[in-house]
Amino acid sequence: MNAHDDIAQVSLIMTRARAAQKEYEAGASQTRYDRAAAAAAWAIMEPSRNRALAELAVETTGLGNVPDKVIKNHRKTLGLMRDIKGVRTHGIIHEDASTGITEIARPIGVIGAVVPSTNPAATPANNIINALKCGNSVVVAPSPKGVASCELLLRYIHAEFDKLGLDHDLVHMIPPPGSKAKTQAMMELSDRVICTGSQNNVHRAQTCGTPAVAVGAGNVTVIVDETADLKAAARKITASKTFDNATSCSSENAIIAVDAIYDDFVAALADEGGALVKDENQIVSKLWPDGHLSREVIAQDADRMIKALGMVGQVPENTRFLAVETKGVGPDHPLSGEKLSRVAALYRANDFEDAQAIAARILQYQGAGHSIGIHTAEDARAVALGASMPTCRVIVNQAHTFATGGSFNNGMPFSLSMGCGSWGGNAIDENLHWKHFVQSTKIVREIPAIEPSVEDIFAEYWADAGA
Repeated sequence: MNAHDDIAQVSLIMTRARAAQKEYEAGASQTRYDRAAAAAAWAIMEPSRNRALAELAVETTGLGNVPDKVIKNHRKTLGLMRDIKGVRTHGIIHEDASTGITEIARPIGVIGAVVPSTNPAATPANNIINALKCGNSVVVAPSPKGVASCELLLRYIHAEFDKLGLDHDLVHMIPPPGSKAKTQAMMELSDRVICTGSQNNVHRAQTCGTPAVAVGAGNVTVIVDETADLKAAARKITASKTFDNATSCSSENAIIAVDAIYDDFVAALADEGGALVKDENQIVSKLWPDGHLSREVIAQDADRMIKALGMVGQVPENTRFLAVETKGVGPDHPLSGEKLSRVAALYRANDFEDAQAIAARILQYQGAGHSIGIHTAEDARAVALGASMPTCRVIVNQAHTFATGGSFNNGMPFSLSMGCGSWGGNAIDENLHWKHFVQSTKIVREIPAIEPSVEDIFAEYWADAGA
């Protein structure tokens, strides 16, 4: 099939998705939207299908591990369903007599979703559920390695659709094999693009001509100060760093411990399976053998990672991840960037102010806008980070991977895509959620005029600066 045929194939799919969306919207009710979203959610959450998707994802992408993907598929979907339960996305959603405005929820149309190989089932499911909840159809563009998982997910979704009499064309994917040309065509023919993945994909999404909601790169840094509960911090960081073999963009990539507790914290990490490595050159040479991250290391189980890095016999048998001492930050110091593996850079700071300065340098190099973590008993320090750092989220005393994208014990919306604001080159600074999949029409009525006098507006200014 030549390039022209590829584009024609994508165009046909988009036409079918658009027709299905029009019919879905024409006969709509909130119940219909809710049932469709629930169908897509149950398609991935039903235990046997969840496991099949997790096993296929690991088998075909070589990234992560099955038990953690099962947990991720379940919790991310359950959390999303909690967030959207009872939310009105159809009909009149707000009326305000004082302004005379009535707001009516309206679908966007056809959503084009670009999704990564790190979460080849959970991320498309999240996008599909949000799209259906808001009355849209959706076409997914998976990464090449994520094609098999996406195909299986859609098969499960369509089976659930059959129970409700819903059109399969509401949920499509780009036909394999994937290509940049096919994805480009899909984005250009969509009504809104949702993009999670490489910065190359994000750039293409934001320049395709279709309104796009894209998210920035992660490179999470976490500070451990002298007031922290070191055992709890070590336990949470280890659980977060090792989950799904560090495939998450919210996985800790750099840990900054202040001098006063550095040795005690290293000991606490060791108790949890975090092995200290002092020779950073040995790790760098094996993790980036040709200037690119080694596929033998990224998102691998601990034993495979240790073997690939030549660390067998040099770290304890219970090692779950490596904490590699380093001082450098920037392009000449790759440990300061995202590693997608059970490897974290470990920095020693003089005090909290120094830790904050190191963290700022790391985020300015990579990961600006995404998030930063802190383990502390001083909440004012978390607020200080939020007021000064180039970040949209400050995660306090939590396992970062589980907290950033929404958790049952914090107030963040459940999501696999984190907007990074202007710092990360994004239009949004919040977690991607249902509000990004709906628009509204306002009915505007005349009301009694509310017009202030010039004095009402400028009196305080004149008092300070003179008229």
